[in-house]
Amino acid sequence: MKKTIKNSTHSPEKIIVHEVKKRRSATKDLKNAVKLKNQEEETPHDDVVVVDVEDDDCNHDLVDVDDNGDDDDEEHERYCRREFDHGYHLVKGQMGHSMEDYIVADTKTVKGHNLGLYAIFDGHSGHDVADYLQNHLFDNILSQPDFWRNPKKAIKRAYKSTDDYILHNVVGPRGGSTAVTAIVIDGKRIVVANVGDSRAILCRESDVVKQVTVDHEPEKERDIVESRGGFVYQEPGNVPRVDGQLAMTRAFGDGRLKEHISVTPNVEIVEIHDDTKFLILASDGLWKVPVYISLVMSNEEVWDQIKKEGNAEEAARTLTDKALARGSKDDTSCVVVSFLQSID
Repeated sequence: MKKTIKNSTHSPEKIIVHEVKKRRSATKDLKNAVKLKNQEEETPHDDVVVVDVEDDDCNHDLVDVDDNGDDDDEEHERYCRREFDHGYHLVKGQMGHSMEDYIVADTKTVKGHNLGLYAIFDGHSGHDVADYLQNHLFDNILSQPDFWRNPKKAIKRAYKSTDDYILHNVVGPRGGSTAVTAIVIDGKRIVVANVGDSRAILCRESDVVKQVTVDHEPEKERDIVESRGGFVYQEPGNVPRVDGQLAMTRAFGDGRLKEHISVTPNVEIVEIHDDTKFLILASDGLWKVPVYISLVMSNEEVWDQIKKEGNAEEAARTLTDKALARGSKDDTSCVVVSFLQSID
């Protein structure tokens, strides 16, 4: 996959489709450069606990348990092993800056597991942070020694250490990025994490649409911002912003606001059922027009647009085209993971 175009000479009105950059093999630069000083923060939205029964078996399954520590037997019996495919589409917006959306859409085998690696990184005040995340975040997640035992904790640590490296080596006080990452494991389960307002939804043929991420918006997390010494301010006709500047409460980078925002992701582990149809990841250009707080497409409308589609690439293109038709002027990127027949 070729490097995403960084500086376009095309006019803002022209749609530019970007190919995905091939992710480089796992590197050790971050592990050697960053020593963790702080434990990951606790998030008020996290409600999934993950345990493992065998430390040394790399082929075991991740096990979800409820708040009482008991397996959810009914849910566990419903999951199956599915083949999966993916497609993606990106379009440059009309906001007067170069393309700042980056994606990952890749498959690989790690320790005997068949993984699908999917992500949307929506940069702001530059593309450097999103570019770095595209090349390094998944390697940093999968290199965590406890990923297979406790992926939730491992992902939080990887997000934190990656952010530490970015702040010290990649970007100064300005520049940041959202992140929504999804790891499909053996066609059985999906580990989804996010910071910011890029979003992931899971769609089933039974017309069940579940948002599996949390939009980290200032009004929703005002208490957290204020507890860290910051404030939320909204100018007339605009969205609420942390310290009057950033329209989200969690992001990579943004060093000037780091004391008041967080990089702690929400993490959810979901099982793939026999009627699971699509996993959709997209930047906020698909969902809303941020400046005027208007909706582009709801989760249910996104599902309605593509429920008849059998091709992930066409589904992704349909969604981005529809967002443009409805007036979205932001960079819009979409990854669609399609779940196919069950594997015996």
